[in-house]
Amino acid sequence: MKKSFLLLTAIFFVIATHAQKKELTNDLIWYSGEFRTEYVSGLRSMNDGVHYTSLEYSEDNGSEIVKYAYSTGAKVGVIASSKSIFGKSETSIDDYEFSADETKLLISTDTESIYRHSSRAQYYVYNIEKAKAFPLADAEKGKQRLATFSPDGEKVAFVRKNNLFIADLKYRTEVKVTSDGVDNKIINGATDWVYEEEFGFDRGFYWSPKGDRIAYYKFDETDVKQFQMAMYGDLYPDQYTFKYPKAGETNSTVNIYVYDVTNNASRMVNTGNETDIYFPRVKWTKNNDELCIMRMNRHQNNLEFLFTNLRDNGPFEIATRTVFSETASTYIDINDNLIFLADGKTFLWNSERDGYNHIYQFDTEGNVVRQITSGNWDVIDFYGYSEATKTIFYSSSEVSAMEQHVYSQSITKKGGKQLSERKGTNSAAFSSTFDYYINYHSDANTPYYITLHNSKGKEIRMLKDNKAMKETLAGYATSKKEFFTFTNSAGVELNCWMIKPVNFDATKKYPVYVNIYGGPGHNTVTDAWGGRDYLWHQMLAEKGYMVVSCDPRGTLYRGRDFKHSTYQQLGKLETEDFIDLAKHLGKQTYVDANRIGIQGWSYGGYMTSLCMTKGAEYYKMGIAVAPVTNWRYYDSIYTERFMRTPQENADGYDDNSPINHVNLLTGKYLLVHGSADDNVHYQNSMEMVDALVKANKKFDLFIYPNKNHGIYGGNTRLHLFNMMLDFVQENL
Repeated sequence: MKKSFLLLTAIFFVIATHAQKKELTNDLIWYSGEFRTEYVSGLRSMNDGVHYTSLEYSEDNGSEIVKYAYSTGAKVGVIASSKSIFGKSETSIDDYEFSADETKLLISTDTESIYRHSSRAQYYVYNIEKAKAFPLADAEKGKQRLATFSPDGEKVAFVRKNNLFIADLKYRTEVKVTSDGVDNKIINGATDWVYEEEFGFDRGFYWSPKGDRIAYYKFDETDVKQFQMAMYGDLYPDQYTFKYPKAGETNSTVNIYVYDVTNNASRMVNTGNETDIYFPRVKWTKNNDELCIMRMNRHQNNLEFLFTNLRDNGPFEIATRTVFSETASTYIDINDNLIFLADGKTFLWNSERDGYNHIYQFDTEGNVVRQITSGNWDVIDFYGYSEATKTIFYSSSEVSAMEQHVYSQSITKKGGKQLSERKGTNSAAFSSTFDYYINYHSDANTPYYITLHNSKGKEIRMLKDNKAMKETLAGYATSKKEFFTFTNSAGVELNCWMIKPVNFDATKKYPVYVNIYGGPGHNTVTDAWGGRDYLWHQMLAEKGYMVVSCDPRGTLYRGRDFKHSTYQQLGKLETEDFIDLAKHLGKQTYVDANRIGIQGWSYGGYMTSLCMTKGAEYYKMGIAVAPVTNWRYYDSIYTERFMRTPQENADGYDDNSPINHVNLLTGKYLLVHGSADDNVHYQNSMEMVDALVKANKKFDLFIYPNKNHGIYGGNTRLHLFNMMLDFVQENL
C-alpha cells in the first residue's frame, strides 16, 4: 500500500511538473529576446599575443573598442569609442582594423550591405596616441569599400565606384590607381557577384609585404548577361540589375595587375592564353617580388600556383612560372589555408589526394615535403601555424563526422594532440602568437560554453556559460535531440538525428517532420547547438511531431569519395537517400508512415521539391523555401563545380530538376521565395509554378516582396514560420 502511494505521488509530481512548463511559440523564438544566447565575437588579437580587443557598447560612449588581457580577462582600457572618434556616442563603430604597428585604427560606420559579403561604408582614420580622427575620403564622392592599411600604416587602399584608390594619410591626398571602372562593366579591386558568392571573398587587392606594390583584380563583365529584379514600393517598381553568369554562360574576363606605388604605374600579370578560367585566390609570398596566383580551369579540377618575378622590370606583362599543380577527376575545393613558411622554400596547403582532406608541406617545385596530418578523417578548419614552435593548429572530424575537435601537431611528427575535451562541436580562435585560444563548445542540446585556454589545451578561465539561457530553456517542455544511423538501399550508413514528441509514448504512432539541407558544403547532423532552428523543432515536438534530419551522400567530413559521390548528378543520390529515410522511419512502430513531411531551404528546398515529386509515395507534405528548381538557372561557378556545364551534361541537369517531375506530385506542397533573391533567383519558383500549372497540380505559394535569400527583416521571419506552422498543422 505504501509503495503504491509513493508511486502515485511520483507520477503526480511528474505530471504536475510538466504542467508547469511553458509552451514555445514562434513569437518567443523569432521575435522576442527570450532565448538570447551569449557569445564572444568581434575579437582582435593584438601583436603581443597577450592582449585582445573587443567591440562593445556603453551608455556614455556608444561603441567602444576595449582592450583585455588573455590570461586574466581583466579590462586593460578603452582604446577608442564613438565619442572619441566622432564626438558623439550616437554614431556606431561598425567595424575596425589596426595598422600593423597598432598606432592607428581604420573605422567603418554607416555601413550598407551589397551582397552576402560585400558592403560600403564611411571610413575614418583614428590616431590612437593623439586621440584624433579624420575621414578617409570626401563623403560627397561616395562611400568607400574594403579599406585596408598599407604595411607601414601610412596609406590606405580602398575601392569606390569600381575603381581602386590609395589615400596618403600624412598629406591627406588620394591617388586614383584605376580610372576605367564602370557599373556592370569593369570592376577594379573588388570581385564580381559570382566570385564573391562562390569563392567567398570580395576584396580584390593586396598590399605587398613592403607596401610598395598592390596586386589587384580587374573584372571585365561586359559580355556577362544581366539579371533584373523588380524592387517594389513606388508607383513604378525599380529594376535592380546586376551581372550574373548562369551555368554554361559567359563569365567575366579576369586579369591580375600589379601597381607600383612609387612609379604610379600598373602592369598586367601574364597568366596564360586561356581566358575562360578562374583565379580563386591571390596572395603574396614572404618575398616582396613573388606574388602567388591560383589559376583554376573552368571545370575546377585543375589547380595551379603561379609565381611572379617582379625583379623583372620590363615595361610589358609580368612573367610567371608554375610552382605547383594538382588535378582531380571531379573537382578541387578552394580555401584560405595557404601559408608560406619563413624558409622561403616551402608552404602549407590542404589536399584530398589520399581520399581525405589533410594538410601537406610542399616545396616550390610542387613536391610533397611531408604529409602532416593523415587518417580516415577530414581536417575541417586550419587555424594556422606557429613558426616559433613549428606547430599547426586545426580542427577535424577524427572523433566523428558529427563532432568537431581542436588539435595541435608538430609539422615534423606524426599524430596530433587533441586539445578540446568536451564532447560535441569545438572551434577555436587563436591569439596572434598561438599562446592562447578561445574555445567555442556546444552540443546538440546545450548552447555555447566559451572558455580561454593556453596552447597546450589547459583551460584558464570560463568566458561565457549561457547559464541564463539554460535556465530559461529549462522552463519549457523540450525533448532531447538523439542521434541514430540507418543503412540506405545502396548499403551506405547515414547519420541522422531525431527529436521525439514531448511525452513520447512508444505505443503510439506519430507524424514526422523531416528537416533537410542535403547539399555539398553543409551538414545538418552535427552534435552542435542549433539556435532558433533547434527551438522551432522543439516547438513542433511539443505539438506532437517527431522531427528528423539526415546527411545524405554528398555531404561533408566523411572523405572525398563520400562527398564527391554526387558529381555530375546533383539530387539523384540525395533523393534516393531521403526516400530510404522515409522508408526506414515508416517501419518504426511509433511512426505513422502515412504522415511524413519534409522541409528545406535553398538546396534543402531543392531536395524537398524532388522528394515531393520523385518521392511522392513517401512524403505527404513539403515546404520548399527559396529552392533551386533547375540547375540551369543557378550560377556558373557553383553549378559547374559539381555538374560541369549544361552543354556537356544535359541529362545530369534535366533528370534531377524538380520542374521536370511535377506530374508526380500528389501531396501538399508549399513554395516560398523572396522576390529580391540575388542568389537563388525568384525565377526558379516562377518556373516551378509554370510547370505545376501546366501539370494541373494543386500547390500553395507565398512570395516575400523585396526580400533576399535569407528572407528576414522586421516581422518577416515570424510571419514565415507562423505560415509554415499553420501549413504543417493543417496538412501533416
